[in-house]
Formats: sequence, structure tokens, C-alpha cells
Amino acid sequence: MSKSVLIISTSPRKGGNSDTLAEEFARGAREGGSQVEKIELYNKTISFCRGCMACMKTNRCVLQDDADAIAQKMRTADVIVFATPVYYYEMCGQMKTMLDRSNPLYTSDYAFRDIYLLAAAAEKEESAIDGAVKGLEGWIACFEKARLAGTVFGGGADAVGTIQGSPAMEEAYEMGRRV
Repeated sequence: MSKSVLIISTSPRKGGNSDTLAEEFARGAREGGSQVEKIELYNKTISFCRGCMACMKTNRCVLQDDADAIAQKMRTADVIVFATPVYYYEMCGQMKTMLDRSNPLYTSDYAFRDIYLLAAAAEKEESAIDGAVKGLEGWIACFEKARLAGTVFGGGADAVGTIQGSPAMEEAYEMGRRV
């Protein structure tokens, strides 16, 4: 059965290393028969959540920017993939802001079950991803039907393009094929 896969590339840099991992995951998922849509946050307008909680009644955000439309796409996807650069041992701010703005999904009948995390960092140690994983797991914990299905870490990727040739590229591709 073909799954709908939504990839949210949160890098502030077009063509950054985490975005390159997202492309490989997308290529694998398409070759595996899934329908894939990739959204890049670098060219979107996403304001901070105001905590008004109106979304708990309407399943929509009152702020008029790109985040509400993205959250609605998240709601209907079977699989959600987040790709982030690791900054200060944590997900980038764009990803955290999008997670916060997906609050309308909390009371909705969401379709997603499997969540994946693709991360690139200048740091080479695998533990560099721990903060990003913990942050995403906190979000996932609010959606009882969802689970963290897999992670890919590309360490030692500091300048744009340095992820090329990393084992993480093949891991992202293979993970996408298995979705």
C-alpha cells in the first residue's frame, strides 16, 4: 500500500546538509512506492505560537501564515519526516517553532503513525543528536498513535555539501525505501 510521506526540511539554508539527507530519504521513499511531498521551511513565514489555545476548539491556528497549512498537511500524512541541522546539540529553531505551531493537531483525527528524524551536525559524535531526538520525542508523546520510527545522523557535516559521501546518505535513502 502506498503511503503518503511528508518531509519537512527545517534548515535555514537551501541545499544544506540536513536538506540533502531529506532529498535522499525522498528518493528512497519514491522508489519504494510512496507518495512524497517535501516542504522547506527556509522560504516560509512561520510566527511563534502565542499560546491562545483557540486551536484546541477549531483544529486550526488563528495566525495567518504558512504554519497552519503545513500543520494541515501533517494531519493527513501517513508518515512525517523532519530534517534538521543540529545547533547547540538541539534541533534548529525553525523545527521547534513548527512543532509548537502544530498544536492544532493535538485534538484532531491525525493520520500519521511513523515519525522520522534526519539530522546533520558539525559534531561527529552520535550523541550530538540526543537533544533533537529528546525534543521530538516530547512532541510525539502527545500523539498516542504515533512513534519515532527511525533516525539518521550525519556527523562531521559543517559546510554546505560536506554530507556528500557520508554513510548517512545511504542510511536516509534506505530508510525512505522501507517506509
